[in-house]
Amino acid sequence: MTQLPYRAVIVDLDRTLLRTDKSISGYARQVLCEWEARGSHLYAATARPERAIGEYRRIIPFRSVVTLNGARIITPAGVAENPVSPDSAAFLLEQLCRIEGAVISVETGNGIYANTDIPDWQPKVMEDVRILPESEKIYKILASHPSMKTDVLTIEAPEDVYSTVAEQTLIQYMSRNATKWNGIRLALQEDRISAEQAICFGDDNDDIEPIRMCGCGVAVSNALEEVKRIADAVADSNDSDGVAKYLAGLLQYEKRCPAEKGIEAMKK
Repeated sequence: MTQLPYRAVIVDLDRTLLRTDKSISGYARQVLCEWEARGSHLYAATARPERAIGEYRRIIPFRSVVTLNGARIITPAGVAENPVSPDSAAFLLEQLCRIEGAVISVETGNGIYANTDIPDWQPKVMEDVRILPESEKIYKILASHPSMKTDVLTIEAPEDVYSTVAEQTLIQYMSRNATKWNGIRLALQEDRISAEQAICFGDDNDDIEPIRMCGCGVAVSNALEEVKRIADAVADSNDSDGVAKYLAGLLQYEKRCPAEKGIEAMKK
């Protein structure tokens, strides 16, 4: 059997591998499983918590998963965590709670809490989320506003925290150690795979670093413009199975010519 052009395939989930209705097509599953069967490791790197990816892990043989933007990484060797420190979490929540109308949710070791109901997430609603750092491990703090742009939610952050905007509507505050790339790098190191031997797919701000750092970085066509600008290639959209089509194309090229030529052909 001819060697695959990449030893690791890394995929973001929402708006990248998943269709808008959050499904994975049979075709996408078939292609990913073919790569895994032929010796490539599959990794998922997502902003979702572990509890929200179980159904996808049951149908796709992901070897490792980077969840909560890198705040929690699950590999065959165990679990690594990068939570926000209690003092920094308390500092952030104190500021966010002063913004009238802000929708605040907090991912913790015991699930998600919020200051109001968010039907899609089903959080535990509590009157004062500021008390959470006293008793909970804080992985991520999220904030949005029903009538204001995200810039009103840009608050002073401690040195050990950074923020990123997701889907242009949601600000996420996390430990500086909690990035998708740090989680991906850990998974690759455990499997003794170099970044050059990995291909990564994504669409949003938190996918920019891994797309830049991996041997081949691919944006789906529905990605943010800044993501497409830095990518090595642009695949079809998430709703058109862009990830699967691109990977299937590499398999076809790899069968008849050297891997380097096949990759270049797909980039043009």
